[in-house]
Amino acid sequence: MSLFAWLWDTLFGAPAKPSQPQARNHARQPAAARPAPGGSDTQDAPSAPPTPGIPQRRTVRLARLRFVRKSRRRPTIRDLAENVSEKPPYAFARPCVFGGYFDLASDGQPDRLAANGLPPLVTPTDLATWLGLAPARLAWLIHRFSDLQVPAVHQAAHYHYRWIAKRSGGERLIEAPKPLLKAVQEKILREILDKVPPHAAAHGFRAGRSIVTNAHPHVGQRVLVKVDLQNFYPSVSYSRVVAIFRSLGFSREVSTWLARLTTTKLPLDFVRQSRKQKKWSPYLSRHLPQGAPTSPALANLSAFALDLRLAGLARTFSARYTRYADDLSFSGDGSLVRGLRVFLPLVHRIIRNCRFVPHPDKGKILRSQMRQVVTGVVVNARTNIRRADFDRLKALLHNCVQLGPASQNRAAHPHFAYHLLGRIAHVRALNPARGEKLLALYRQINWAR
Repeated sequence: MSLFAWLWDTLFGAPAKPSQPQARNHARQPAAARPAPGGSDTQDAPSAPPTPGIPQRRTVRLARLRFVRKSRRRPTIRDLAENVSEKPPYAFARPCVFGGYFDLASDGQPDRLAANGLPPLVTPTDLATWLGLAPARLAWLIHRFSDLQVPAVHQAAHYHYRWIAKRSGGERLIEAPKPLLKAVQEKILREILDKVPPHAAAHGFRAGRSIVTNAHPHVGQRVLVKVDLQNFYPSVSYSRVVAIFRSLGFSREVSTWLARLTTTKLPLDFVRQSRKQKKWSPYLSRHLPQGAPTSPALANLSAFALDLRLAGLARTFSARYTRYADDLSFSGDGSLVRGLRVFLPLVHRIIRNCRFVPHPDKGKILRSQMRQVVTGVVVNARTNIRRADFDRLKALLHNCVQLGPASQNRAAHPHFAYHLLGRIAHVRALNPARGEKLLALYRQINWAR
């Protein structure tokens, strides 16, 4: 028997064989009495009775699976022609190149907004009334009257810009909104974004979550895999933010205005500087500003598909997955250890498919015999603080006792006592025994010195 025939018999069952007497009688029949090849007898032959004790196999034919790629065509201006009216349907309606004005406020989903407890905003005027601003003032906030809807110089922008150094080297651009825009973004955060929960694996910038809750699932695991996302906030584009608000039920017009209020683009004078300095290149397109109150929530929502796929991949390898902002952590035992060669390429592929970029220099694989750290928390046997950080804080408190707290406040903290108490509370959350030792030193400080 050939290998193919044996596999066929094993999977689908061997074909029924006639008994030897029947085969002999069939051979002795004259040619005229035999059925013609490919034909059938006029009378059905009686089926053989099943053999007792042997289960009968039934051949099952499965339909062949075929992958059909659906064509995704973006809507063109002509497709939106049915939403064009001769007169502006509302304030700040966009003109159409074929004449008339677009009506982009009629495709909202009020039922979905009501189900999520979100305000029923339909037009820019509704948005301005909800924010407590005049419509023209709101249009000024998104630079509706500027060329290319971008400020010409950074003094006319609604953000303060400054560069800060990264721990790993390089610089990061902080774009902090000015008071009026910050108040608008805080209202959007409280009354819209905070009502939409991100994926359960996201622990950053969420109420009731912290670096401790992010590290706790990875305690005592054989292997820890860490992956970092490069340029996390700048990689969240304007179109993704529009899609987030559209998915909540807002109309296309309101979603566009909300996205422009929560994203930014470099002023033209900074764009000219980017031709000489490459550090500006990640910020050229419209993106989430790092420093705005709405950016962490929008970043978590934009990474929902990423968290969903990576959590499913982790379950396939019997692993655990959490994310704190741009820090991805995976941990597991034997299944993950054996499948690392397959697991890591799949993680990078999913990250790129979700339109993020894995950092090429920050990936780590930490075994149980190494010090495993997740978002600054040691997780080898239990959540703990790093020994160097504990010794540094203990020395600071000791010097405060011996030399006075004023001599140790080198960073000029306005509330140095509360600063020390906050650091001690962080240690107590990780290791209560060490935290009590530090608290005992703190109580010996003479604040009158």
